[in-house]
Amino acid sequence: MTDPVAYRPKPGEIPATPGVYRFRDEARRILYVGKAKNLRARLANYFQPLQNLHERTRTMVTSAASVEWTIVRNEFEALQLEYTWIQEFSPPYNVQFKDDKSYPYLAMTMGDEVPRVFITRNHNIPGARYFGPYTKVWAIRESLDLLLKVFPMRSSSDAVFNRARRTGRPCLLAEIGKCSAPCVGRISVADHRKIAEDLASFLEGNDTGKIRELTESMKKASAEQDFEAAAKYRDEIRALEAVLAKNAIVFSDRVDADVFGIADDELTAAVQQFAVRGGRIRAARGRVVDKELDVALPDLVESVLHRSYQDEEPPREILVPVLPENSADLERWLTERRSLGRVRLRVPMRGEKATLAQTALVNAKNSLALYKTRRSADFVARSQALGDLQEALGLATAPLRMECYDISHLGGTGVVASMVVFEDGLPRKDQYRKFSIAQTSDDTDSMRQVLERRLAYLAVPAGTGAAEGEEAGPVVAPTLAEEGRRRKFASPPDLVIVDGGLPQVHAAQRVLDAADLPEKVRRRITLVGIAKRLEELWLPGEDFPVILPRSSDALFMIQHIRDEAHRFAITYQRASRRKNIHTTLAGIPGLGPARVKALLKHFGSVRMLRQASLDEMTQVPGIGPQLARAIHRALPDR
Repeated sequence: MTDPVAYRPKPGEIPATPGVYRFRDEARRILYVGKAKNLRARLANYFQPLQNLHERTRTMVTSAASVEWTIVRNEFEALQLEYTWIQEFSPPYNVQFKDDKSYPYLAMTMGDEVPRVFITRNHNIPGARYFGPYTKVWAIRESLDLLLKVFPMRSSSDAVFNRARRTGRPCLLAEIGKCSAPCVGRISVADHRKIAEDLASFLEGNDTGKIRELTESMKKASAEQDFEAAAKYRDEIRALEAVLAKNAIVFSDRVDADVFGIADDELTAAVQQFAVRGGRIRAARGRVVDKELDVALPDLVESVLHRSYQDEEPPREILVPVLPENSADLERWLTERRSLGRVRLRVPMRGEKATLAQTALVNAKNSLALYKTRRSADFVARSQALGDLQEALGLATAPLRMECYDISHLGGTGVVASMVVFEDGLPRKDQYRKFSIAQTSDDTDSMRQVLERRLAYLAVPAGTGAAEGEEAGPVVAPTLAEEGRRRKFASPPDLVIVDGGLPQVHAAQRVLDAADLPEKVRRRITLVGIAKRLEELWLPGEDFPVILPRSSDALFMIQHIRDEAHRFAITYQRASRRKNIHTTLAGIPGLGPARVKALLKHFGSVRMLRQASLDEMTQVPGIGPQLARAIHRALPDR
């Protein structure tokens, strides 16, 4: 019996997104496959105290040795993937799922003279086209009810349809506008078939024209202040988008492909591979590898393909994020390893395959983040990293407190900076700080200003600046505000990291030398810069950098804190830009919060808004010519 605690993932490692999870035993056999709207919340239910679990669930959890998951976009895709894998692997604890009734489909009898749309669990009707399966019958009924308002095709049974033909009286659906009544000649059979084909095309995701048409109608009705009609169009659009969402899990039976998603940084790469056979995802494989060199993505794709098909036969189609430079030679190599037919390398640009490629990429990014989280949380790895840093940088003690600084701006405007703090190798987010920089000449000057502001809180307080052996002067008690600010930066760092090479390090060293710091604090602080190109570390006054092994935990920790500083700075810089543009627009008379939001939503970005003409601005509901001219004058840097 396995202790579930031994393989239980940490809550922060599990994404709070829809997905499919799998419990495996020690032999890697799949014991159970399940789906979840929120993977984190669902998996937490399995790791309760054992006495709280159902007997069968308790047996499954204690028989398992690991749990893994695959992220999808929504519950619908989770259902499809769960169903596919249950049929593929026959997990022993999924018998109640397999014995349940079949799932409902939306069927269209395109083989009939007058096609009919209806809900069925029968998947063997001659000449019918199927869409689904779906999770809940009531949801399809409600959706079909709305669909018939947009696509008023026949949904009545053969008996009702034939009776209406004989009597010349249409059924109730025709009277309430949910059928075009071909039974009594209100519409020709050919026109009715066109409606059916439009609905089928929409269900297949091949035509979004109807949504665009409804959207334009909604905007026109809103502009004419016909809000009742606009609300009707809005509800129809929402219903179509919710129910007819494109499914990336099930393809044509002819699809035989492997889909790769790759997420990487300077040191690590995560690869997610979906194996699609017979139109179904038969397997999902993920792996994380340390990179010896900072290779470009095309070279990384080539390496991944060589490893993946060294001992396996490739499928006839392989979908990758980018094509390697020697893709023709690589295709020839892959074809030689396939028993029948040619292998094609492709980058999916649109459609269902592009959607699945995006899903693979999302899973790869999640794997990379999970790998970093687990590696950072490993106490042994952190201790080794701090020890290696102490040795490589020649420090007297391990750098238990590290501070990293980064500058962010947009074309020299909106300059901000970040300070992130790591203690014992872990982030201390409560001690992160951000800085606004009013005026600066370049990044080196910005770094100087930030470090001066930081070191001011470590400087000798006024009246206590006596050197060793000298008598101290009178102590001036700080105000409450000063004391509060000082407590924020009370702990001096062991290691200060700046993002950049030797020029940035020398500039930072000049600030450190000029600061009025107690000698004990000055001796404690070590300064180092990290250059991105080769991830080398630069110490002040040294002609050559310190090169850490690319697979070392020490370099991983330095990269982690540098990336965290960059993320924090970028986040603050973007928030500042949004605040500034909102403030600028909100100061224009007649432009309230709702219209500001509508403008930014319509143009997608501040840059596009600045480039917009007066005519383009007036296309936004509520923006007239006079208001457009005021916006045009108010926005800078056009």
